[in-house]
Amino acid sequence: MDNRRHFGFRIEPDTLEKLHCIAEYEGRSVNGHVLYLIRQDIRRFEKEHGKIDISEAQKP
Repeated sequence: MDNRRHFGFRIEPDTLEKLHCIAEYEGRSVNGHVLYLIRQDIRRFEKEHGKIDISEAQKP
């Protein structure tokens, strides 16, 4: 079963075009590249501030 959630956001056209170029260069889809960047930022944050306990995090 797929437990992923849909998440939409607004982005400037020029930024999106540049993201397409980077994703293609890296061999990823735009969605895959955005997920890669998000995961990378979570790792960076947790390295600096400690593991995020999602059981205590505020959920939408």
